[in-house]
Amino acid sequence: MPDTAAGALKTTPLDGLHRSLGAKMVPFAGYSMPVSYPLGVLKEHLQTRTEAGLFDVSHMGQAELAGEDVTDALETLVPGDLKALEPGQIRYTVLLNNDGGIIDDLMVTRPAEPGMEDILYLVVNAACKDADFAHITEKLAGRATLTRHESSALLALQGPKAAVVLARFIPEAAAMGFMTSRTATWEGSSVRLFRSGYTGEDGYEISIPVDAAEHFARTILDQTEVQPIGLGARDSLRLEAGLCLYGSDIDTNTTPVEASLTWVIGKRRRADGGFPGVDKILAQIADGASRKRVGVQPLGRAPARAHTEIQDGAGNMIGEITSGGFGPSVNAPVAMGYVAAQFAKVGTPLTLIVRGQPMPAEVAKLPFAPHRYFKS
Repeated sequence: MPDTAAGALKTTPLDGLHRSLGAKMVPFAGYSMPVSYPLGVLKEHLQTRTEAGLFDVSHMGQAELAGEDVTDALETLVPGDLKALEPGQIRYTVLLNNDGGIIDDLMVTRPAEPGMEDILYLVVNAACKDADFAHITEKLAGRATLTRHESSALLALQGPKAAVVLARFIPEAAAMGFMTSRTATWEGSSVRLFRSGYTGEDGYEISIPVDAAEHFARTILDQTEVQPIGLGARDSLRLEAGLCLYGSDIDTNTTPVEASLTWVIGKRRRADGGFPGVDKILAQIADGASRKRVGVQPLGRAPARAHTEIQDGAGNMIGEITSGGFGPSVNAPVAMGYVAAQFAKVGTPLTLIVRGQPMPAEVAKLPFAPHRYFKS
């Protein structure tokens, strides 16, 4: 997504903390964000895989959607089975356009607290949040009201030590299952916890009032298991985990079936329909899509970056890399991209054109690094 000119960049509530920690700041989604700290991207990545890392994700869009039939209303815009959400559960889904293309991917939470039965909590991507919220507001006018949570920061604590660390301050966090949410209190501030994240590791996202965010972040960073982590490691972590980046791996020209996200379309929704692009999407489920997102394993040491051409053995272009780089956990280059469906089988040989030179590769099973989400 295009970055805003440096002079007009927004900042998160933790901007001063990042700078005090020596972060290298870069423009991202209209914000000044830390890409790395003195530890460096590779060590930040491995820190998150082995212990715990703290990420500032306050640039993401947080909102509440309220209405008497809020679940039915939002199901007109997404293919997920939101009616099946139990109180306290989270669901990953996608906003769709009328052609079945992905406007954005998002997390939807049904709060467990009494009095919130007619509310859904939404977290959307930073670069898309203004357009997403405008789209939802327009499409659901008269059925649901969207309220943005501008007064809340959002942090992510990720890694195998995340639960141990967070439970020192919020004991209730330890018993939470993956993709569940609850509220808690920390030093007099009400916080909302989500046991989810964007790394493939166990961990939490923590929505906390802006005026408490820096103190909370410093408290967590004071723990010996935790280091601050920037956008560089966030990207390599999610790539190893096979997770999509909106604007790179998925966009308005990509359907969930093409993106290998068919699992987001609930069984009931496939039967009942009622979401944008339903005819095209159901046809692709039945007959197959012409292209598919796959993992790509370069067989050399050179990484294949986004927009690298993918060819078959005869030199015909069959696709393109959408995300690629070096995977520190697997000590090898890793990538994802789209190929014509007949080349999507794991193990299929490919040729990548890297800086004008052919390089051998093959279709790889995703994820490259195993998911280690906590299951209660």
